Amino acid sequence: MKPIHHNNTDRFIHFKKPIDGIELPEKFTFPFYYEPHPLAILAAEQLKTYLETQKDWSYNFGIKNPDSEDAIGKMFGVMVVENEAKEIGFLAAFSGKMMEHEKIGQFVPAVFDSNPGGEFYDIGERELMVLTAEIDDLENSSEFTDLQAFVKKETAIFNEKLAAIKETTRAAKQVRKARRKEGKMNLSPADYAVLEAELARESVGRKYVLKDTERQLTEALEIAKKPLTILEEKLANLKANRKAKSVNLQRRLFQHYRFLNIKGERKDLTDIFQNTPTPSGAGECAAPKLLQYAFLHNLRPIAITEFWWGKSPASAVRFHKNHYPACTGKCKPILKHMLDGMAVDENPMLTNPALGKELPTVFEDDYIVIVNKPPEFLSVPGKNIFDSVQTRMQAKYPNATGNMTIHRLDMSTSGILILAKTKEAHKLLQGQFAKRKVKKRYVAVLDGVVAGDSGRIDLPLRVDLDNRPHQVICYEYGKRAVTDWEVIERMGNRTKVYFYPITGRTHQLRMHAAHPRGLGCPIVGDDLYGTKANRLHLHAQRLSFEHPETKEIMVIEVEAEF
Repeated sequence: MKPIHHNNTDRFIHFKKPIDGIELPEKFTFPFYYEPHPLAILAAEQLKTYLETQKDWSYNFGIKNPDSEDAIGKMFGVMVVENEAKEIGFLAAFSGKMMEHEKIGQFVPAVFDSNPGGEFYDIGERELMVLTAEIDDLENSSEFTDLQAFVKKETAIFNEKLAAIKETTRAAKQVRKARRKEGKMNLSPADYAVLEAELARESVGRKYVLKDTERQLTEALEIAKKPLTILEEKLANLKANRKAKSVNLQRRLFQHYRFLNIKGERKDLTDIFQNTPTPSGAGECAAPKLLQYAFLHNLRPIAITEFWWGKSPASAVRFHKNHYPACTGKCKPILKHMLDGMAVDENPMLTNPALGKELPTVFEDDYIVIVNKPPEFLSVPGKNIFDSVQTRMQAKYPNATGNMTIHRLDMSTSGILILAKTKEAHKLLQGQFAKRKVKKRYVAVLDGVVAGDSGRIDLPLRVDLDNRPHQVICYEYGKRAVTDWEVIERMGNRTKVYFYPITGRTHQLRMHAAHPRGLGCPIVGDDLYGTKANRLHLHAQRLSFEHPETKEIMVIEVEAEF
């Protein structure tokens, strides 16, 4: 990212609507999972109106024409702050840059901009450009390409001659083998001994000829390769030099991203990511920019929210105007430092959502137990929460042998879960799941009107490395994920559907519902890919499988509560 230096000006924005009746929060927003505070929502709405009506600058967000090649949506953020005059207003920021700039209109500048002296970057960038041009010139020169073609031809000749001498050697060996066999049957022991000695001398001679010929051919090929080798070594040195300069430039650039906290402590990116690789674009998101500006200008942070504006990215799920938490990969380590010393809301993910909830049994015998998992209830113990279906069942059935868990449901998804009481039942049922012999049907209510009545979604998924546990569509590294679906009912601006997952990837149904290449309608209550509600409207309603002992086909069905 090329730093742009400018003088900071006041970016404190006054509310246009009265805020007297809105109570301030006691603590700052926990940025990775939150309900936007009313003041933050009001600030976001004011910024959205500005984005819709301003004419000072232009940027193609893809709102009017999503198919435009240069259309790119962007994350914006607002932070409610109090200034030294005790006035309540807000700051605005965008993630990354627009039109190759970090400074536009009323938005706070990039963190880098608050650290003057970036001449080293321009010098380093020019050096890299010179090296890149030299590498391109060498790789595309006629001398280099002609030598590559010549070496390719000489290598083919080498392989052809070597193959021919090896074939001659192999054929001679077969002849000796036949002579040896014939001599053993027809010659006297003395004469056969003479023949054996002759064949042995011939074998040794052939090996020497093969070895000598291979040596001569290799030497000739190396001579032919030498001019190209010299150029390749030069090219390798240029690339190594460019890489070293690029790494050094990036390290120096990271050192100029110095993040403040409320205690006045500074840490740069190399300090923050000292034990892990620094993600691309770290420090360029809206939340660090907003906090940095507030700390630099004696503004007290009160509440924050971020929202997406424009066309959804190709791989992830982002809806125009929807609010989203800060990303975990890039922002979490930075914000851990920046929020140090502030009173921040508790992380709701550390609170057990299953506390006080019952786990109803649907079916039970000596081999299996089937339960109806409530929403917001872990299937297996989590990183911070131990309570789960697995732990409760293990406590209830202490004499069960082996691992009771066979399959899982997302924490927010309700519905049917099968558990095994014996090792044998576990093995047989797990085999059915692995071979996709278990038939599953989910029911969901989607936020939007689905086009068509049925179909199949085939979109590969992998985890978003910058924002776990979110998933993204990835055709290069993703695992195949397939879902069949059918519409049950359309209810105003909502659609009730059945999902029949063919595969069982993490967040498969949630992503296939929400992504524009899927149904383009997130599940109601999906706080990761849609909009939060009272619960996620997704339920594992029906399960068909073969009983591990009786071999009877069992069909279990439990209706959703939504």
